[in-house]
Parts: sequence; structure tokens; C-alpha cells
Amino acid sequence: MPVMDLSGKTIEWSCEQAPVPYRAALAEMEARNAAISAGEAAELIWLLEHPPVYTAGTSADPAEMLDPRFEVIETGRGGRYTYHGPGQRVGYVLLDLKARGRDVRRFVHSLESWVIATLATFGVESWAVEGRVGIWTRDTDGSEAKIGAIGVRVRRWVTMHGFSVNLSPDLTHFGGIVPCGIDTLGVTSLEKLGIALTPAEWDAALMDTAPAFFAALSGETV
Repeated sequence: MPVMDLSGKTIEWSCEQAPVPYRAALAEMEARNAAISAGEAAELIWLLEHPPVYTAGTSADPAEMLDPRFEVIETGRGGRYTYHGPGQRVGYVLLDLKARGRDVRRFVHSLESWVIATLATFGVESWAVEGRVGIWTRDTDGSEAKIGAIGVRVRRWVTMHGFSVNLSPDLTHFGGIVPCGIDTLGVTSLEKLGIALTPAEWDAALMDTAPAFFAALSGETV
């Protein structure tokens, strides 16, 4: 469905119901990136899930691949190893930064704030930590744990990849890697925190908080 940002620019918003294989999604992102840059396609926010897969960012350390029980795919996004699978909602955000200040750092911070604001609508306090990639919250035992991942790439000043949030994945699947290179903290999910949430409910909340994301990206407030 089409949506608009605060400037009235049309952005396509697509929510997948069935899992999308990671390689297929990566190929689609590459093609859409080129089309957006050429002015041949609208910007895109693409929400989906993947079958179980491990992905390696540009800083991935082979020593942090502990048990490659699923396919391992190298990708051009920033970061290290991460896991994607059923129960985890992934948001691919393809926006043209040429029209948005060409500020990659602001884009990443705006993305983090968007996820944090959306989690807050379900009563979950979360935060980003300088020097530590991802979105963090308190686990059931009070310890700090990761509930979301951030990983982006910018090509032709058009963004790719984005974020993921753990709604109800099998958390044991994260045991095959050192998630984002951090082995001292755990991984949690909304389900583990006692919050049952469907992908459609999460997607709707993201849309509700999107105006603040676009405002932050433009250096404005709502």
C-alpha cells in the first residue's frame, strides 16, 4: 500500500504474509535500490520474515560462527553475524538519502528510534547503546538482552537492509552464532517477555509511529 512521508513523498509499504527466502529478498533489494536511484521506482518499506538463515555482515568474524546449522549467507550490510527466522519481523527500508540530507548516521539513529518507539507502544522499554549495535531491553531475569538488530547498507545514496525485531522466534537458533559479536549478553523476544503479538499488529504499530521516523530523518519534530 502507498503511504506518504511528511513532505508528501509517496513511499510503498509492503507487508509479506509468507516467509521470503533470504537470497530472493536480497536480489529484490539490489534491483529496487538501482530503480530508486534511477528514479524508476518509489521508495519502499518492506516487512517480512525469512526461513531460518544466518547472515554475515561486512565485519563478521568467522570465529563467531559457532554452529552453522542453517545456511550462512554473506551480505553487504554493516555488522557481524545475525540470525533471521520465523517469528522475527524484518523491516527493509529503501529510502533515497539524496533527498533526505545524505546523512547516514542520522538515518541509523532515526531507525533505532523508530523501533524503540514502536516497542514502547506495547509497554516495552528499550534503548540503543553507543558502540553496541542493536536494540536492547530487560529480559525476564532483569539482565540486559537484545530484542532487535540494526544493519544497513547505502548504495547510490539509497538505503538497503534495515532492522529486525524478535516477536516470537525460536531463541535457541541464536545459539549458532555470537549475535553481532557480543557474547556477554543474551537475546530475548516479546513472547518471552509475555507479550503475544502478531506480525500484522507489529506492522500496524510501525505505520502509526512512522511519522516520527520520517520527521527525525528530516531533522524535524512531530
